[in-house]
Amino acid sequence: MNILLINYEFPPLGGGGGIFSSYLAEELAREHTVDVLTTRFRDLPKTETKGSVSIHRVGVLNRTSLYHATMPSMLTFPVTATIKGLGLFREKKYDIINTHFAVPSGPCGIMLSEIFNVPNVLSLHGSDIYNPARKTSPHKLAPFRWAVRSALRQATKVVAQSTDIKKYAKELYSPGREISVIPLGFPPADFTLKPREENDKFHIVSMGRMAKVKGYDILIKAVEILKEKKENVYLTLIGDGQERANLEKLTFGSDLKNYVKFTGWVMGEEKFQYLSANDLYVMSSLHEGFGVVLLEAMTCGLPIVATNEGGQTDIIEHDKNGLLVRPGNAEEIAEAILSMKQNANKRHTIGEYNKEYVKKYWISNTAKQYVELFKEAIKL
Repeated sequence: MNILLINYEFPPLGGGGGIFSSYLAEELAREHTVDVLTTRFRDLPKTETKGSVSIHRVGVLNRTSLYHATMPSMLTFPVTATIKGLGLFREKKYDIINTHFAVPSGPCGIMLSEIFNVPNVLSLHGSDIYNPARKTSPHKLAPFRWAVRSALRQATKVVAQSTDIKKYAKELYSPGREISVIPLGFPPADFTLKPREENDKFHIVSMGRMAKVKGYDILIKAVEILKEKKENVYLTLIGDGQERANLEKLTFGSDLKNYVKFTGWVMGEEKFQYLSANDLYVMSSLHEGFGVVLLEAMTCGLPIVATNEGGQTDIIEHDKNGLLVRPGNAEEIAEAILSMKQNANKRHTIGEYNKEYVKKYWISNTAKQYVELFKEAIKL
């Protein structure tokens, strides 16, 4: 099968959606031919091959950061990507298009699908249909609502990464069609544990793109609450993004500079070593499409505290493999962290359970579900 995967963000650009699509592309390329059409940024090559995946990058206007796409960059991607896609189709006959994000990737997938009569499977990731922390969330702006609805209705098949995203897609856009749910996946991690310092400190960690929707300011407030209670809770934030400067300023303004550590992006084995050096993973997002970082934390045997708004509720069962709290509530997050801190036996039991539970989310299982969906789309 010849597959064209379209995603405006693909590593090193973007966050979880891009990372997942790279995992998926690599897994699919074990048995299929996979080309990726994505955004070019600074000195990234126009074309390169990583493993068995061919990556084609197109220029856009005013992309200024690895972690954040500007409005001009998102508006121009469908144009430049479609032009490049026309050339790719002249060189190769594709059997299926897999478009990630209804906007801004969606229009490109629609155009190429209609021009070349090739089925298009649209993958929804969350921020492309609903982001409560962003004024420019697609559901709030008429042109974007129209673009998302068009992408949903014109795709051959639509897949959401969680039941939550499926729900919002139906409620906000009335697509008038069935939406499948295939969870995100990730490859099994191979890493060597590093010895950690034994002391009376309780270490928590969170990881991701630093944007308002992640609620890191609320998490920092929760650490401040615990500090005032004389609890030795220390937070490591892994990642980067447009909110980092504000978050760093917040820690200094709250006299938390010795309680909150910023690492920037950490990749590969080192990422899992960082995660493993902690006692608890905390997701403070106001909304999350799925949360592949939770799977990575589970691989390291960490129990979870997460908010209950988003796709993470597909993964976390309250009091079984983590604790769920309301988003935007620093007091509740602090109470859940303290509850875990005070119960070492519970942390150990949940951690051991998570290491086994997470195996069903290995990327090989996810890729098989995608292949079956591709085959169904091709038969239509």
